[in-house]
Amino acid sequence: MRYVTAATRHRSIASNSMQTVITIAELRQVVGTARRAGKSIGFVPTMGNLHQGHLNLLTTARERTDFVVSSIFVNPLQFNVKDDLERYPRTLEEDQQSLIEYGCDLLFAPSESEVYSSDRASQTFVEVPGVSEMYCGASRPGHFRGVTTIVNKLFNLVQPDLAVFGKKDFQQLHIIRRMVADLSMPIELVGVDTARDQSGLALSSRNGYLTEEEIKRAPALYSQLRTIHDALVGGSHDFDGLIKQANESLERESFKPDYIHIVRRSDLQSATPKDKELVILAAAFLGHARLIDNLEVDC
Repeated sequence: MRYVTAATRHRSIASNSMQTVITIAELRQVVGTARRAGKSIGFVPTMGNLHQGHLNLLTTARERTDFVVSSIFVNPLQFNVKDDLERYPRTLEEDQQSLIEYGCDLLFAPSESEVYSSDRASQTFVEVPGVSEMYCGASRPGHFRGVTTIVNKLFNLVQPDLAVFGKKDFQQLHIIRRMVADLSMPIELVGVDTARDQSGLALSSRNGYLTEEEIKRAPALYSQLRTIHDALVGGSHDFDGLIKQANESLERESFKPDYIHIVRRSDLQSATPKDKELVILAAAFLGHARLIDNLEVDC
């Protein structure tokens, strides 16, 4: 893959006139033109309501490829609660402006009927078995099947050389890596570190569901991950005890913990004292928001 220089990147951003397309035919035409011109293709799929975390993904794609494509599509297949799908924020005009400012060349913003031509009940699915039913998959049945189905479809349409995802959704990134490997897709996947505000709270579109008081409490989730991290680095192998203490602390801050797990980064299976490369995965409800976070640990 050809990498662009910093000078090329700045020229591209300065002269950017991002094109927005809403049909598969238009998407293929524009991407095909860029590819025939010898440009490498970077891709950042999103559901919109963009924040700095998403824009950091654009920056990575812009730095590493010649032509950057992003998508905004609120994928119904990954929502198992109808109300959650209906209230997910749609902010297309603001998102378009942000994408322009960060050097996106092409936005694909299709309707549901453009993406899924058949009834959802008869839709073909792509699923990574096992790990898709764990952790967030256990709490949200069918969620990751919806994720891998739409990502697989978008990869087929865009055919990027490189695709960029955030590490905040650590399990999702792991599952997509598995899918790409298992299906022999010629795509380089890049994970970008979680963007956080000054309090440590991971940036998320769902943070908008928090009240002013809940926003003050929300950083406690990351704080508990830091506490577990420091204990593990310090040599503790009392995984169950650390998780129990964290859950109790979160409950005192009005959270309803969903799960906290200490797992191997390589396969997301439960860690043992012999494992050195770990990740702490966590999800908890605070008011109407379900917050997820994670923290990598090198013991």
